[in-house]
Amino acid sequence: MKIFLKYCIVILFLTLFFGCKKKATSITANPPTTPSSFSLNSLRVNGVFNGFTYYNVNFKPTVLFSFSAPLNNNSLANSIQLLGSSGVIIPFNATLQNNDSTVLIQPINNINPITLYTLTVSTTLQSKSGGNLQSPISVKLITAIDSTNKFPLIADTALLTLIQQQTFKYFWDFGHPVSGMARERNTSGDVVTTGGTGFGIMSMLVGINRGFITRVDGLNRIITIVSFLTNNCTRYHGAFAHWINGATGATIPFSTQDDGADLVETSYLMQGLLCARQYFNGTNTTETALRNNINFLWNAVEWNWFTQNNQSVLYWHWSPNYNWSMNMTIKGWNEALITYVLAASSTTSPINQTVYTNGWASNGAMKNGNTYYGNVLPLGPTLGGPLFFAHYSFLGINPNGLNDAYANYMVQNTAHAKINYAYCLANPSGYNGYSTAVWGLTASDDNITGYSAHSPTNDLGVISPTAAIASLPYTPTESMAAIRFFYYQLGDKIWGQYGFTDAFNLTNIWFANSYLAIDQGPEIIMIENYRSGLLWNLFTSCPEVQQGMRNLGFTAPYL
Repeated sequence: MKIFLKYCIVILFLTLFFGCKKKATSITANPPTTPSSFSLNSLRVNGVFNGFTYYNVNFKPTVLFSFSAPLNNNSLANSIQLLGSSGVIIPFNATLQNNDSTVLIQPINNINPITLYTLTVSTTLQSKSGGNLQSPISVKLITAIDSTNKFPLIADTALLTLIQQQTFKYFWDFGHPVSGMARERNTSGDVVTTGGTGFGIMSMLVGINRGFITRVDGLNRIITIVSFLTNNCTRYHGAFAHWINGATGATIPFSTQDDGADLVETSYLMQGLLCARQYFNGTNTTETALRNNINFLWNAVEWNWFTQNNQSVLYWHWSPNYNWSMNMTIKGWNEALITYVLAASSTTSPINQTVYTNGWASNGAMKNGNTYYGNVLPLGPTLGGPLFFAHYSFLGINPNGLNDAYANYMVQNTAHAKINYAYCLANPSGYNGYSTAVWGLTASDDNITGYSAHSPTNDLGVISPTAAIASLPYTPTESMAAIRFFYYQLGDKIWGQYGFTDAFNLTNIWFANSYLAIDQGPEIIMIENYRSGLLWNLFTSCPEVQQGMRNLGFTAPYL
């Protein structure tokens, strides 16, 4: 009986075991089917594949996506999006082709020129079998420039006058209401700039000469500036700070230790003041008083004190709190030739030729002599550096026929500008838009770092209009081509209240809305030097400047 009972239990156990196992096997044998995902096979923008970024796209492009599976038409609307640079959704048509495995995208209306658009396809896109796109897709479309003229065509001479007049407004209409000095930039409030004010004074002389303002109005504004500099501003051994509060005259530190004298900025200011002294040559008491007051500021600068205990070099900064801690010597080749010329021209504290030779010229080490793009560069860094080297000092110093032991300065500046032009034309970094009409690398605002000294060795794709415009005396053909393009083709983007805005980037599609005194000034001044030589003639007519340049070993027809 026990054996029989055991036998029944075993039979029951085996029946239950195999019955359950069979049931489990039955369940796992038919799992739910997961739809297969699918992928992008090919992409064409206007019939061409060029990765996922496209430049110079027309204003109603076609984009063709081909996938590895037929698409569910109902999923298109929620999965594909065309966005403008500001995030605006752009309506488009989506048409299935090739047995529904290809979708053609085209905007319903023309899209805007010189604008970045992004076409995205998300993983919510489904195939007819219910599968999802494996990876999202993002295509950048940068539209072409609208080649139509934004303004009526006028003669080149009229265009140059228009640029001068519009740019002049930066220094006249936007000059600080208390001091009359030039604001650092159009968002600076009370921050005025010493060097930019020197440029502004020179621009006012152009304004008088071109009839933008009267001689009396220009005279009164410059009297206001000189009075403010004399009575309100702190001077450090005769030199001024880089930044000043235009309402109070207080020094505004440019950086922690740069809270005192800036000798280079002071040089740009004195360059402008000496031009004004020569321009206002009337015998009446007002103009005579202005000349005397300018001479007071000019003679008060202790140029040789900035050799820091009689070294054979000038120093850029001195601070009442940090003394010589900035420890920045002024050595060539850069924007500061004017500093040595003025220091040698001083009748109260001049430097001698040894300081120029050992300091600025570094005993000839500032020579270059290499050939770039077929142009021999006498001085300076590889490929010339930023173009303001050829502008700031030469707003007043006339490079025509100017020689010393190291260079012919018209040859130097022309080579520098032509190298900059040729580099942009070669465009080794492949930036969008560079051409015979879009060139010019110099210090300006940018959308990469905020502000940078752009040059062929520091090329971020940012073009600064001042670079080509202020090079007009050196590269008249190339500069005029750029000027026409900036005004007629890009005028709706970069022409504004005070002339051309500071910079633009056609690779990232960015246009500055800023204006800077040190970029606006060289435009109006160098255009005038090209047209009439006004500022060159004024500055080099200073007797002490002529003697100072001769003392440094310069020769020129005007010396």
